[in-house]
Amino acid sequence: MASDSYIQQWTQRPIREILAGMVGTFALIPEVIAFSYIAGVSPAISLFASFVISVSIAIFGGRPGMISGAAGSVALVLAPLVHTHGVQYMLLATLMAGGLQVIFGLLRLHSLMRFVSSEVRTGFVNALAILIFSAQVPQMLGVSWQTHLLIIIGLVIIYLLPRLSKAIPSPLICIVILTAITIIHPMPVRTISDLGALPTGLPELTLPHLPLNAETLAITFPYALAVAAVGLLESLMTASVVDELTDTHSRPQRECTGLGISNIFVGLFGGIAGCGMIGQTVGNLRYGGRGRLSTFTAGAFLLLLMVVLHPWVARVPVAALVAIMIMVSISTFAWSSLKDLFHQPKLTSLVMLVTVGVVVLTHNLAAGVLVGVLLSGLFFAWHTSRLVQVRSTEDHDILTHHIQGQIFFASADLMAEAMAYNTHAHRVTLDLSHAHFWDITAVQTLEKIVEKFRKHGKEVTVCGLDHAQHGILTEQSNEDAFTI
Repeated sequence: MASDSYIQQWTQRPIREILAGMVGTFALIPEVIAFSYIAGVSPAISLFASFVISVSIAIFGGRPGMISGAAGSVALVLAPLVHTHGVQYMLLATLMAGGLQVIFGLLRLHSLMRFVSSEVRTGFVNALAILIFSAQVPQMLGVSWQTHLLIIIGLVIIYLLPRLSKAIPSPLICIVILTAITIIHPMPVRTISDLGALPTGLPELTLPHLPLNAETLAITFPYALAVAAVGLLESLMTASVVDELTDTHSRPQRECTGLGISNIFVGLFGGIAGCGMIGQTVGNLRYGGRGRLSTFTAGAFLLLLMVVLHPWVARVPVAALVAIMIMVSISTFAWSSLKDLFHQPKLTSLVMLVTVGVVVLTHNLAAGVLVGVLLSGLFFAWHTSRLVQVRSTEDHDILTHHIQGQIFFASADLMAEAMAYNTHAHRVTLDLSHAHFWDITAVQTLEKIVEKFRKHGKEVTVCGLDHAQHGILTEQSNEDAFTI
C-alpha cells in the first residue's frame, strides 16, 4: 500500500509536474546565487548543492511537492565558519549536520513542532514573504529604466496570461519573452551572468581535506548542530505550510531523515547544506506541483540549465527573475492575517507581529520562530493561570476551600493568596477534586498552605486526591504532610 502511494507520487500528472518543477528551478537560481554571497562561497557551490538536495529529497523526503535547496537561513549560520576557517570546514559541517538530522529523525524530535502555534507559523510565512521581496529591492535600485519596464512587463505576463491559458506556467513564458526581447533589442540590463560565475561541469565527489582531530570537531560541531536545527525547523515549517495549502499530510520523520541523507550527499559533492525553501515551494504548488516529480525536476532541470544550456541561461535578464520572485512573495504572504489582526485576541496578534519583526530584523527565521514559541508559551501559561478558582464555604466550624483549575508554577501563588488563614473555623478542608497539579512548585505551595494552617492551630484535611491524576503529589510529598 505504501509502495503504491509512493509510486503515485512520482507518476501523477507528469507534464504538469515537470512544468511546475521548471518554474521552481528559475525561482531557485536568483536566491541561491544571492545566498552564496551571504555564506561567502561561489555560486557554483550553492547551485550544485541545490541540484543534489532537490534530487535526493525527491527520493528520500517525506513531503511531495516541496522544493529544497541552499537556503538563506543555513547560509547565515555557516557564513562565520566560512569566513574564519574556510570552505573545507563548511563541507565537514555540512556532512555532520546531515548525520545529526538523520539522528534527529530516528529519535522523532520532529514532534517538537507541535509546540509551534498557528500564529507563529503565520508570522514565519509573512516574514519570509517580506524577506523574499526585500531581496529583490537591490535589483530594482540604481538600474536603468529598461529594467523597471521589463519587470512590469514580466508581472503583466505572470498575472494576466493565466486568464487566457494555464497550459504552460506563465513564469516560464515570462522568462522566454523577456530574454527574447533583450536578445533582439540589446539594452543596459543585468543578466544572470552578472550575478556570479555559473558552473560549467558536473559536480565531483570530494571529501573535506581536514585533520579529523578534537580541535577540528570542536570548531565544526557547534555550527553543524545549528545548521541541523535550523534546517529541520525551516523544512518542517515549510512542510506544514504545504500540508495546509494542499489538505494533505506529510511524513515529518521521513522528511527529517531525508533531509539528513540529502545534506550528506551535498557534503560529499562539495556543496553547502540546505533545507526546504517555502517561497519556491509555494511557487511550485501555485503552478500545479504536488508530487515528487516536480521536486526532482527542479533539481534536474537546474543541472541541465547550468551545464547544457549555460550560454542561454547566462543571458536571462535579472528582471525576469525579479518579477517571478515578486509574484512568489505576494503568493507567500498570508494576506488574511492582516484582517485577522482586528478580530483575533490581541496576544495572538502580538505573537505573530513579534515573530515577523524578529525575522525581518535578524534575517533569521529560526530566531523569529523561537521567540514566537517562547511568547506563545508565556501567554498560554499566563492565561491558564488566570483560570484557577478558589471557592470557600463554611459549615459547622469547617472551612472548605474548593480549588479548581490547573495548578503549576504560574498559578500556584494565586491559589495560596486565596487561602483564609485567619478563619475562626477550627477545621480546614482543601478540596482538590477539580484541580490538577503539574509540577513540584504546585506541590511545594500546597505543602506551605497546609503548614501555615497548622501553625494557626487548624486541623487540615486534603480531599479529592486521585492517585492517577495527582501522582506527583504522592511521589514528591512526604506521606505525613497531608491528612487525607
